[in-house]
Amino acid sequence: MLKIAVFVSGKGSNLQSLIEKIDPKKAKVLAVVSNKSDCLAISYSEGLGIDTFIVDDKHFSDSLSSDEITDVLQTKEIDLIVLAGYLKKLPASMVDSFENRIINIHPALLPSFGGKGMYGMNVHKAVYNSSAMISGATVHFVNRNYDEGLIIAQRSVDITNIKSPEEIAAKVIKIEHELLPYVVNCIAEKKIIIKDNRVEVSPLNGE
Repeated sequence: MLKIAVFVSGKGSNLQSLIEKIDPKKAKVLAVVSNKSDCLAISYSEGLGIDTFIVDDKHFSDSLSSDEITDVLQTKEIDLIVLAGYLKKLPASMVDSFENRIINIHPALLPSFGGKGMYGMNVHKAVYNSSAMISGATVHFVNRNYDEGLIIAQRSVDITNIKSPEEIAAKVIKIEHELLPYVVNCIAEKKIIIKDNRVEVSPLNGE
């Protein structure tokens, strides 16, 4: 059983999609972590009986430090950390503790439109202003640098006739909701390996 912790900062639509679509016989979300005590994803997770934790929120009295949450996740024997709309950079110590066991969903086709400050609508505005004809989503391993870890999987979407960044966002989020659970299911079934600085993904059973 793949034990998962999901880090979120907002509504948690990718978290919800992940919980609904991962194979419950092979993977389970055991913890949800946020840097915002009032984010909707925390309420959603508590409603499902999932353990929730707040980290590095100076306005929340029970907030944990990065070192403390790392200890919690190690005690829970978490196998995989999933960043699903988490807007805070992980400390190097956590990245090192979970090397090649942290993945992130990014709302564009990396290596384009990534880096510091490139999240949410900032990404879609940049894509729109670039006159690009395609966008999409990327799931990648997390290293110490923003959006520079090895790419695991990508899916694209045609944005030729879109009229606004908001239209791009609406198209891309649908892709995200399919891609992230797919990658997690692949990890649960040990279908992903790193070889020669590239990530090889074998098809899931039945695909």
